[in-house]
Amino acid sequence: MKRYHVTTFGCQMNEHDSERMKGMLESLGYAEAPAAEEADVILFNTCSIREKADSRFIAHLHQAKGLKQRDPERIIGVGGCWAQSVKDEVFARFPFVDVAFGPGQVHKLAEFLTSDSLTAQGFFEFEGFTGHLPGKRARDFQAWVQISAGCNMACSYCIVPSTRGREVSRPLEELVEEVRALAAEGVREVTLLGQNVNSWGRSLRAPAGRSRSFAELLHAIDAIDGIDRIRYTSPHPSDMKEDVIRAHAELPSVCEHIHLPLQAGASRILKAMRRTYTRERYLDRVAMIREHVPDAAITTDIIVGFPGETEQDFAQTLEVCEQVGYDGAFTFVFSPRRGTEANAITEGLVAHEQKVERMQRLVEVVQRRATERAQRFVGRQLDVLVEGTSRTDPSRLRGRSRHNKAVNFSGVASPGEIVPVQISAATSQTLTGELSLLASASRVA
Repeated sequence: MKRYHVTTFGCQMNEHDSERMKGMLESLGYAEAPAAEEADVILFNTCSIREKADSRFIAHLHQAKGLKQRDPERIIGVGGCWAQSVKDEVFARFPFVDVAFGPGQVHKLAEFLTSDSLTAQGFFEFEGFTGHLPGKRARDFQAWVQISAGCNMACSYCIVPSTRGREVSRPLEELVEEVRALAAEGVREVTLLGQNVNSWGRSLRAPAGRSRSFAELLHAIDAIDGIDRIRYTSPHPSDMKEDVIRAHAELPSVCEHIHLPLQAGASRILKAMRRTYTRERYLDRVAMIREHVPDAAITTDIIVGFPGETEQDFAQTLEVCEQVGYDGAFTFVFSPRRGTEANAITEGLVAHEQKVERMQRLVEVVQRRATERAQRFVGRQLDVLVEGTSRTDPSRLRGRSRHNKAVNFSGVASPGEIVPVQISAATSQTLTGELSLLASASRVA
């Protein structure tokens, strides 16, 4: 039996695409290899959002080149956003690559592997949603569900629209049927995926002729028996409407966690980024979340050192972080991406040393406020979906609360169970606790 190995870089969408690659390969009779050295087919699912992701991938690709030199029959494939972004040069730069494909062409991998062609092939056309493929999930009780493909936004720093195409929403009925099937397989938690997840449905029409809405989709999935938790990522602040926020308060399965990317705290920089909202609009959305879902965990994305960012602009970003009190943040130093508007900016560039210094200050504020926010959980009992053993202590278990907080706890439980955990301590990133005595007693009884 031939074997494959997939290395994934980047976002949750890439993780989901990799699950589909694995499922498709196994349907063709391949088995997963634990390491690239043991695989007949070595695949890379790439990201091109940040320069660091590019560099990590290139290092892995050169290691694969050495493996192919030892075994010329070994196939090397490159998929994802990086492959799409350099589609015109990938084979010239890396002649040892056998197949390359964009994120919308995952299914073409099977076509290549089952063909008689011995020549390198590239597949880069946009075909809307092409995810009707078997998947191999990391956990039986959790699943990604891609609700749309592509993005219609035009953020000046972002390469995604050119690598994933225009936004296409999947029909509501199709999504409901997919989630029903997942629930029947034992899935308890679904995460809805889209580049701009809460703009889903604008191009779709309900029976009455109106546009579909993301809140409508949340209601439809909440009504499916067996689904205990609904998460989604990533929304856009401009499309975060009150009906979606109210869904968090009104629907039992929609989790108390909202990822709301800020990117920058100064309206001037947001305009240069083409983010389509102001600082004031963003804070209004946060206030609405706090009003309807007071206990909600809010996380975010922030870019430091966008061209033109002054110390005063950065100070406004710190002010927003202090005011909001994020439960966590993904922070990035700005790096220009090929083909984007920001890549052509030559004035007002921020020195690397200044970016690093600002990043340090930002991380201090984010972690301090996250630690403060996490203290609200100490002394409370939280429902935790068990994922497995703790990464740092095999004698303990690890799972996630509805707030998407990692919880390490003592007790006996199986992956996929939702158990009550009494929280005794909290840091900026994790909670610590013990399985509730009531839960233990009920099991003995």
